[in-house]
Amino acid sequence: MTKTLKTFRRIGLTALAAALLAGVTAPAASAGQDRPELQRAAQEFVDAGFGGMQLRVRDERGEWTGSAGVRELGGTAKPPTTGHFRVGSTTKNFTATLVLQFVAEGRIGLDTPVAGLLPQFGLDPRITVRMLLQHTSGLFNHTGQYNPDGSVTPGIPWAGQEWVDKRFHTYQPEELVRLAVSKPAVFAPGAGWSYSNTNYVVARLLVEKLSGRPFADELDRRILRPLKLRDTLSPGAWAGMPKPYAHAYYRYENAGQWKTIDVTHQNPTWISSAGDMISTTKDLQTYFSALQSGKLLPARLLAEMRVTHPGSESLYGFYGLGQFSQDLGPGCGVVLNHNGGLNGYGSLMYSTPDGSKTLTASVTGGDAANDPTQAFPAALNKLVRTVFCGK
Repeated sequence: MTKTLKTFRRIGLTALAAALLAGVTAPAASAGQDRPELQRAAQEFVDAGFGGMQLRVRDERGEWTGSAGVRELGGTAKPPTTGHFRVGSTTKNFTATLVLQFVAEGRIGLDTPVAGLLPQFGLDPRITVRMLLQHTSGLFNHTGQYNPDGSVTPGIPWAGQEWVDKRFHTYQPEELVRLAVSKPAVFAPGAGWSYSNTNYVVARLLVEKLSGRPFADELDRRILRPLKLRDTLSPGAWAGMPKPYAHAYYRYENAGQWKTIDVTHQNPTWISSAGDMISTTKDLQTYFSALQSGKLLPARLLAEMRVTHPGSESLYGFYGLGQFSQDLGPGCGVVLNHNGGLNGYGSLMYSTPDGSKTLTASVTGGDAANDPTQAFPAALNKLVRTVFCGK
């Protein structure tokens, strides 16, 4: 396994990645701007083997949207720039923001132990809210724990024929947490860093405990409706996809044969609030800009989100509370992000710390025989630098 694939798996981008303003003033949007450098950067992802890409950039020149590749295999139409897609682990940033809103209200503290609020799971009493959001709890990753020696301790099926056969199965958040706590801890709480989807399922249950409402309802009440994110949802067990959308494909090997199937429709309860949300590039742009510019959290908690753990370095920078911080170097500065992926889908969500410049995108899987993750890091680096390091 390459170092790149190990990194993807460690940070929980699942199968595609493993196989992978409000209030901010800017010029009026214009999809017709001449930005050939952005179009070329999008095309590189398609050339690498992805089925399609839609890209949205907001900067000092205004707003640009474009797409490359195809909407559906066998067709010629490009992906819609207003298309819906599964955002994967980008969901974690929304979940973290919800939890931090309760912290802002004094309903819970970052260093409050979690076990007393969710006694049914027998969680280690040393695990705190902060540890969940920063992946320092030591909880086993219910989608499978990738160990330092390269071995894997299996969790629920999320890849290959086993996942294909169960892609419409419904899991309850509680059973995912119970699976995780039935396994040995990766380390003592606070003693290390390990990306675990389970942390954000526990965070979901905390939101429900504190609010007395289903997670999706609280997400809608606190974030989606105030920001008018009408194309964003936490779908629960619904396997559908709102129109318009580009189709997503999953290529896998079974019994020595390679297969490609359309996975646009799938039940995302296996990943829950660690990666189940659906959105658009426009809604992600509005949301992440609003967050970073202080519309959703007070300054002290934005600062806490940006405090990173030294053991969390990856392709995307270092992990804080529900987001990565990446220093691009002289002339570029720091960008904040939380990308994501799951079978057939990948998402990108970047912003400057003041929310004034953003990059949001979606890539969909295709049927290329090559492994697109081999070229993904270079294509991503070029895109990010084109947006955030250009004049």
